[in-house]
Amino acid sequence: MEVSKALAVLQPLYGKSNVEIITTDGRRVRGTIRSMKTTQALTTPSVKVECANGDIIKIPFPTIAEIKDHNI
Repeated sequence: MEVSKALAVLQPLYGKSNVEIITTDGRRVRGTIRSMKTTQALTTPSVKVECANGDIIKIPFPTIAEIKDHNI
């Protein structure tokens, strides 16, 4: 997914729980969107998701295949 498209989808979901991100390699991460880094120099834009067990997983935007909001 393009960075700008992923950012547009994720921005209204910031801080919401029950959001699922599916990566290009098939990994599924479900939890609360905690942080979106898009402006750091020399780093890949990424999103951090806090899972139900408290783990925080960092997912680079280029590896995002799909974003699902399960709050609807």
